[in-house]
Amino acid sequence: MSNKRYKNPYVFSAACVGMLIFGIVMISLGSILPEVTAKFHLDEAKVGSLSTLLPFGILVGSLVFGPSVDWLSYKSILIVGTLFTLLGIEGLVFSKMTVVLQLSVFSVGLGGGILNGTTNALVSEISEENHGANLSLLGVFFGVGALGTPVILGTLKGWYSFETIFALLGVLMVLPILFFMIIRFPASAKTATLPIKEGLKMARDPMLLLFGLILFFQSGIEGLTNNWTTTYLESIKEIESSTALFILSSFVGAITVTRILLSKILRVYNPLKVMVIGLVIAIWGCLMIRSGTSCSILIAGMAAIGVGISAGFPVILGNIGQLYTHLSATAFSIVITIALIGNVVANYLMGQVSQYQSTIVLPYLMMGAMFLMLILLYTTNKKYHTKIN
Repeated sequence: MSNKRYKNPYVFSAACVGMLIFGIVMISLGSILPEVTAKFHLDEAKVGSLSTLLPFGILVGSLVFGPSVDWLSYKSILIVGTLFTLLGIEGLVFSKMTVVLQLSVFSVGLGGGILNGTTNALVSEISEENHGANLSLLGVFFGVGALGTPVILGTLKGWYSFETIFALLGVLMVLPILFFMIIRFPASAKTATLPIKEGLKMARDPMLLLFGLILFFQSGIEGLTNNWTTTYLESIKEIESSTALFILSSFVGAITVTRILLSKILRVYNPLKVMVIGLVIAIWGCLMIRSGTSCSILIAGMAAIGVGISAGFPVILGNIGQLYTHLSATAFSIVITIALIGNVVANYLMGQVSQYQSTIVLPYLMMGAMFLMLILLYTTNKKYHTKIN
């Protein structure tokens, strides 16, 4: 990278802006779903189908971004991802028909999936070393977007409608697009066509599949925590809804703060060992929410889970960035897609099991996934050091 024509601070800032937008995307639909439901007079079935379009869009975006980046460029795909997000958000505001609303939600998810994958691949590309530390710092901006959106919406809803707020948000997304247009980005693989054949070959790489499987369980844990914790606390611990949401926010807050610290820690200590220690802390957190009764213990338990799993994506994606330098974006696309499938599978499994055993099984499923991750990390560590040396 000695003759690079781009400037790392500008490129890293662009990636952080993209990740911030993705954080907003992930929380946006849930934040305005009651208003959207009332505006379109949606029944429960339509609300359910609408909610599935966002993760489906993210899954499609995660699948296509890698080959697209390796074929075209980081700049063009970042702009495309932001445009899809912008159009989707404006569609949520101005749509009059349910079908347009559905396409808008899918577009928001598609743009978010593209931005998430592209920003991670981009930071890995510009990191000559300390991939995991830099990716951890990038992840902080997801937390800022995810935590900040409900606060801003809650503050402004007293004065403005959700349509006005989101229309302004869409307009503001023009600014990142302009920023992406004027700065230089590192060159991608620039393949002659979409590297589908090469991607299929990479998808059979045992090392890459091991990394993907680790993130399969990592994403599953995150999905279970985000989607089922409040139900678990309300039904099993008999906690009020507002208090349960506050306890859940300690999980997101802990991940965000820990990733700031990890941006320093991962430069000094072995990333895979840091991840193992984190999983032990997360298991301890699961035991706390299983046996705890007071709010303080439950908050501490949720925070411990957040601290414990915060290293997962930065460490694994950092290792991938070091190993797969030729078609790195395609490699990222494969493992992030596997991770998202894990999220879907975990939530489906929890939904099926909870029908017979109630949500009391939540901490056990999470701990089971964590133990499987520890086994996979042991196997991966030996293979990784053999391959990198």
